[in-house]
Amino acid sequence: MDLSVALYIVPTPIGNLGDLSPRALEVLNQVALIACEDTRHSGKLLSHFGIDTRTTALHDHNERARAQWIVERLGKGEAIALISDAGTPLISDPGYHLVSHVRAAGYPVIPLPGPCAAIAALSASGLPSDRFSFEGFLPAKDKGRQDKLLALREDPRTLIFYESPHRILPSLKSLVEVLGPDRQMVMARELTKTFETFLCGTTAEVLAQVEADANQQRGEIVLMLHGFVSEEADETPAAALDTLKLLCDELPLKKAAAIAAQIHGLKKNALYKKGLELGW
Repeated sequence: MDLSVALYIVPTPIGNLGDLSPRALEVLNQVALIACEDTRHSGKLLSHFGIDTRTTALHDHNERARAQWIVERLGKGEAIALISDAGTPLISDPGYHLVSHVRAAGYPVIPLPGPCAAIAALSASGLPSDRFSFEGFLPAKDKGRQDKLLALREDPRTLIFYESPHRILPSLKSLVEVLGPDRQMVMARELTKTFETFLCGTTAEVLAQVEADANQQRGEIVLMLHGFVSEEADETPAAALDTLKLLCDELPLKKAAAIAAQIHGLKKNALYKKGLELGW
């Protein structure tokens, strides 16, 4: 493959090294330079695949200054790749200023599809995926985190956040406090790795599971929250009522309502109330 002079956005594995695509491998071998978020971290990945392409650091602290130097390299006819520590560059990682600068200079930016923790987690979450909002990392301080969640509390889209191990408990507590203990959520941890885990339930239930198991407080974490559902909504979807009725044939109404709510992304109290109204 002969590479055009361009900036190539190359996703790298988020855990399982088998997820590096053949095209990504080919591009990384053929470009003149690879811009890395952390050259030491990426050096291990590149060494594993026998890639000896020259690397340069491009991170939050030097990106603006480095962007012009990379444009000059493109002007000399060199193809350049951008990678982050893991996953797709620019998704909560550096690269925005570089891409903007390269496009403004008139050079093409060519994206390669590949690993992204947010999309991988959403695809397996069981939460609505037709509309979602990726919000990156929640603020580290309690006040900032609560203000952020307050602004999103009535957003009807599925909300996706990244979180670090040392902040997972404070963040889960904020989710319970601001979004309520009954909001449906999924916590995905260590995606594609040996200890990949999905915890599903209400915010209060997931918090309880994480508090009880120190292992759930480790690794790379994605938090996903069901979008806001108005309490004033009069109509319960027919499919949810059908599910509830079937479950009620075998289970107590309270348990049936909890399961049906999780399946359809509704509030279990609303389904429980509807079941009572219908005499189930």
